Amino acid sequence: MGPLLDQIQGDVKQVTADGAYDGAPTYQTAAQHGAHIRIVIPPQTAVLSDEVGHGPSQRDGHIALIEAKGRLEWQKATGYGRRSLVETTIGRYKRIIGPQLRAKPPSASRF
Repeated sequence: MGPLLDQIQGDVKQVTADGAYDGAPTYQTAAQHGAHIRIVIPPQTAVLSDEVGHGPSQRDGHIALIEAKGRLEWQKATGYGRRSLVETTIGRYKRIIGPQLRAKPPSASRF
């Protein structure tokens, strides 16, 4: 994730990812790019962080909201459902263009 964030020239406000990215490395990498970055990743386990003295982490807040209101309400509150819409749209686009999408080196282009 770090190299992707490095490419962004503007201010990053939010990082949204699926549950595969749930973990300390993701949160640490985002924090290195800005302490203000909001991270929206569904927790894979409901285990709270062990950060003593720092207050609840963003992840702990997600766990608390899911426990209090349920996963669907968490998705609405965080805007996580938008990630699903984007992923579906990209999947549809890939089906339309299908195998025609290929990366070719510049020497292979025919103009």
